Amino acid sequence: MVKSVDRALQLIQLVSQNKEGRGVTELASHLELNKSSIFKLLSTLVSHGYIEQDQVTKKYRLGYKYLELSSILLESIDLRAEAKPYLEELETLTNEVIHLVVYDQGEVIYIEKLEGSETLRTHSKVGRRAPMHCTSVGKVILSHLPEYEVLAIIDKYGLPRHTENTITDKEQFLLELHKIKQQGYGVEREENETGITCMATPIFDNRGKIAAAVSISGPSTRLTNERIESLSSVIIGVGSKISRRLGYF
Repeated sequence: MVKSVDRALQLIQLVSQNKEGRGVTELASHLELNKSSIFKLLSTLVSHGYIEQDQVTKKYRLGYKYLELSSILLESIDLRAEAKPYLEELETLTNEVIHLVVYDQGEVIYIEKLEGSETLRTHSKVGRRAPMHCTSVGKVILSHLPEYEVLAIIDKYGLPRHTENTITDKEQFLLELHKIKQQGYGVEREENETGITCMATPIFDNRGKIAAAVSISGPSTRLTNERIESLSSVIIGVGSKISRRLGYF
């Protein structure tokens, strides 16, 4: 470990913990260094834009360089690449089909599919679009969109019946979305395809906006109410991990 770099990083960490900034004396006390050494570190960081000094209080705070770097990082993030390890983790744990979908113009698009080790025939495939109202991923995404946008999608696409379990009543559907948002995951029991049950959870981006959804799909005989309940915390955890990789905290 390079000691000077380690001290500089510790200094940055300390400065970041106080939005009002920290003074040289306070920083020297925390790091157990003399003021001269702290000042040299600060001067170097200031010259590169990582730290700046408030001209009124004379305290030091984070510089705008971090915004520049974070924007570069966020622009370079590949959702599929960031999510893949966690999707594989979910596939290994459940042995079921795992989907990653994004929202586009009132529908969802499958951008990743892991087949699992159990046999399951579904209509889903990477690149294919699917309705939102009768899929767990679609309902999860809808539950985190503004209400005016949800109503616009319903007005445009309706709530057509795909199976006898599809929710086709608008008020009932809106109540379902509210429930999903409250509990952190959504379920569709044979609403899109007979014999298949799915559960999904949201993925958020660095702005806190809904970015995608991840789901587990399996035959209803395997994805029973009891198993769904036991997997709920697991899938929510996976969604949270992927969200953090996208910059959501």
